[in-house]
Amino acid sequence: MNVKLNKSFSVSSEIKYLIFFDFDETYYPHACTEEQLNSLYELEEYLNKLSKEQAVKIGWITGSDLYQIDHKVNRTKMVYSPHFIASNLGTEVYDVRENGQLIANKEWVSRLQNSSFTSNKITELVRELNNQFRIKLVEQTQLGQKRYKFNYYYYMSSQTQTQHDLNIIRHLAKINGIGLNINRCNPNAGDPEDAFDVDFIPKYTGKKEVVKFMINLYKVPITNTIAFGDSGNDVDMLKTVQHGYLLANATAEARSLHHKVTQSDYSKGILEVLKNIFGNMKKED
Repeated sequence: MNVKLNKSFSVSSEIKYLIFFDFDETYYPHACTEEQLNSLYELEEYLNKLSKEQAVKIGWITGSDLYQIDHKVNRTKMVYSPHFIASNLGTEVYDVRENGQLIANKEWVSRLQNSSFTSNKITELVRELNNQFRIKLVEQTQLGQKRYKFNYYYYMSSQTQTQHDLNIIRHLAKINGIGLNINRCNPNAGDPEDAFDVDFIPKYTGKKEVVKFMINLYKVPITNTIAFGDSGNDVDMLKTVQHGYLLANATAEARSLHHKVTQSDYSKGILEVLKNIFGNMKKED
């Protein structure tokens, strides 16, 4: 692995709080307007301060792989990296050292190695969906398939047929012991209109499982956990923490599933929530 990111946020000897961010269209705004980038730099400085003064551990949990993340970090000229990154939809977990070096989390690697997830299983499942149920999944070749994450598009037909097909996909994944993420595509992140992301991953991996893993690893009370997202695949993660927020730019699907939404979009919305949470903590002290 040749990817090395920027220096990480300040590191505290103890961890009191955990903040989890979805990356695309949450932490990283794809439009990259001047206003969005200025807010992002302000967020970075605030997070670095929180990390140092409030013993906060910060992580990105994203569908992107490390090379895509590196490209986006360079595009926006971000100054800091988080303390950990869960890439490829939370199937790979890396700790980020102070100098930006990425180290695979050994406990998570062990979890993956002990799973029964194989590419052959996914190939057979997709073939069964097509041959027996006439459900066609289109491989997301622009991203390339990963060892522990296989991405497909399901293109919508009628609402009734779509729900029927998605339920069959869920059922087959479950009986085959395969983890699954299905959410409405977000065109703002480069996805097609009128389609769903269908992602097959090992069981007991994914965004929600990474959050649970980190809470247990650092022994952080649930009251001190915060997360931000923008799409349907973030909702379970948001519901796992105490303070889980969709951003104002969230998809309609996500908004229908989760009621906590920031007033502003992207970094502005994140800053509003964090300043309110940590400002109230100071008042209580």
